[in-house]
Amino acid sequence: MSDIKRIEPGARMSQAVVHGGLVWLAGQVGTAGADVATQTRETLASVERLLAEAGSDKSKILQTTIWLASMSDFAEMNAVWDAWVDPANPPTRATGEAKLATPDYKVEVIVVAAV
Repeated sequence: MSDIKRIEPGARMSQAVVHGGLVWLAGQVGTAGADVATQTRETLASVERLLAEAGSDKSKILQTTIWLASMSDFAEMNAVWDAWVDPANPPTRATGEAKLATPDYKVEVIVVAAV
């Protein structure tokens, strides 16, 4: 069996799992109740922190899935994303609308990256 590294494991889930040269992040969220821009900034900071712990960084992101509680927040989230994403290495990305774990969450980001 090859090595599997679990980052910040808990009873229900790990925040990231590294295996076979890839890292999968659990859905990351910001401070519940904050505005979309703040939640997006905090979420992307969590993504960066977890990628670093896994031995990766945002230039190695392969795929991102973004869930918004309301697509009316798409432009506000994109303004933060566009300032953050590595323009030389943009990942594939999908964005959709979904009910999140609590109505206080407005954005959730899920990432797969190379190590």
